[in-house]
Amino acid sequence: MRRTLAVFATALAAAGLLSPPAQALDNGLARTPPMGWNTWNTFQCNINETLVKQTTDLMVSSGMRDRGYDYVNLDDCWMTHSRDAAGNLVADPAKFPSGLKALGDYIHARGMKFGIYESAGTETCQHYPGSLGHERADANSFAGWGVDYLKYDNCGSPGGETQPDYVRRYSAMRDALKATGRPITYSLCEWGNFAPSSWAADVGNLWRTTGDISNNWGSVDSIYRQNVGLAAAAKPGAWNDPDMLEVGNGMDFQEDRAHFTLWAAMAAPLIAGADLRSASVATFSTYLNDDVIALDQDPLGRQATRISSSGGLDVLAKPLQGGDVAVVLFNENSDTRTVSTTAAAAGLPAAGSYRLSNLWSKEPTTSTGTISANVPSHSTVAYRVTPNASGTSIGTARPLQGASSARCLDLNGNVTTPGAQVDIWDCDGGPNQSWTPTSAGELRSNGLCLDADHGGTTAGTKLIAWTCHGGANQQFKLNPDGSITSTQTGLCLDVTGGDRPAGNVNGVQLELWGCNDDANQNWQLKPR
Repeated sequence: MRRTLAVFATALAAAGLLSPPAQALDNGLARTPPMGWNTWNTFQCNINETLVKQTTDLMVSSGMRDRGYDYVNLDDCWMTHSRDAAGNLVADPAKFPSGLKALGDYIHARGMKFGIYESAGTETCQHYPGSLGHERADANSFAGWGVDYLKYDNCGSPGGETQPDYVRRYSAMRDALKATGRPITYSLCEWGNFAPSSWAADVGNLWRTTGDISNNWGSVDSIYRQNVGLAAAAKPGAWNDPDMLEVGNGMDFQEDRAHFTLWAAMAAPLIAGADLRSASVATFSTYLNDDVIALDQDPLGRQATRISSSGGLDVLAKPLQGGDVAVVLFNENSDTRTVSTTAAAAGLPAAGSYRLSNLWSKEPTTSTGTISANVPSHSTVAYRVTPNASGTSIGTARPLQGASSARCLDLNGNVTTPGAQVDIWDCDGGPNQSWTPTSAGELRSNGLCLDADHGGTTAGTKLIAWTCHGGANQQFKLNPDGSITSTQTGLCLDVTGGDRPAGNVNGVQLELWGCNDDANQNWQLKPR
């Protein structure tokens, strides 16, 4: 009888009706959240070999690859609508005339990795062949093409399934990938239907926790709220995935930065979805922020937890390797609000002082325990908090770089006489681009002070350099949100016309203007 049951179980397994027990995933991959680019958010089915190659090259030339964005991922629609006579998937020859092996080689030759898409059902979301029942053959095709990453969707799945059915379908591809012998990062995309954070770490390296993201604030904020409470599931090699980034796809500057900061704090994959070929300087200033990337890629592998939430004001805390804690102050409201917490609430040990290193403005400040900032609408202010340490920008000369231009605050012509125009210029490390904040609220360069011309107090007042005299028109404040305001007027340092590309060229003079939270009013202290 025992032998009969064993034979019967073997037959069921061969027929695909009985699966072996799930095995814990231990492929050594994705020890930090994956970073890269995916075709779907912008291009959907309008993809081709040229697009992918151009984007790959741009990721190298822009510095994205060197900051960790190393996956170049095809999404749906890369294949033909039918398998070949042998049952294998076929790349669309019109879109990818050189074939996927050649495309993978092109990506690998540039020091990057190649990702692909399939679905765990009978068809993909755009009605191309799915992998259900073809897992081994498809995994072998992927390995043969040099694929390094598989996004595995859930379209074409059987109806009436339970959680064990999902686990079985996704585990079948896990085992098929392992059998190829090629290391392939495995991304599960079952949309959070059956609480994947409770089981997917045994199956994949990352798992979607929500439905698809859209390029609007309501979608980003809703997905944040669904994902933020799942911190306990995240660990090196296994990550909650709140979907790809919409940075550069139509939201405003502050929303893009909040989106990027929140995803980094939640240890989410940072997979860009914009058309990088036409992305603005401000978009790249977000994608390339080393300090925020380091927050996402911290080797401790902890997802931030929400330590307070009230009235659309959230505070997140993320322990980091070495004992620091990242604190993110988040404002979901439609106007600027003050968001506050304490070092103790963030889980930091008691200390005499804490250094707050602003991840966007790069300005260090010292606190005895309070962590607070005025946060613009739909935005964040983020700090790396170090106990038993202090820091300040006062008395230290550094360049100030604009987010809309990537150019530096500059004394035109390197002059040292009063009346010099203050403009933006390519950052060159010269003394005329070195600005020293003082305890009196001044910004000094070349022995002169930043000055509102003729003491002007109205929007449009030009900025010059003048002999330091302590007047109100020479007092400025570096704010946690990256703006610089005139103490006298409350107006912001503004790159004239900097909301357009023509306004961000060398020589554009700065002026005071009503604060608008845009990129042409956003500055960071740059290392010399």
